[in-house]
Amino acid sequence: MNNTDFIHSQSRSNATSPCEHCLGTVEHEPWCVIRDPKVQYAYAIVNDPCALTYRDSLILHSLGVTWRNRTR
Repeated sequence: MNNTDFIHSQSRSNATSPCEHCLGTVEHEPWCVIRDPKVQYAYAIVNDPCALTYRDSLILHSLGVTWRNRTR
């Protein structure tokens, strides 16, 4: 496996609308938020911290993670 494996393996030349997450045109990469439930969970937490499970919040709290509201 080389470093180019992280770059999408599908050709973008015939793409009409690539995936905004992995740039997949024919199919999504295995690590894409569309395909991987673990990535979907992490993505949901970034968008809404309330999506964090109680167990995961305890783990993160024990590691020193704190949550605060964003101010714009």
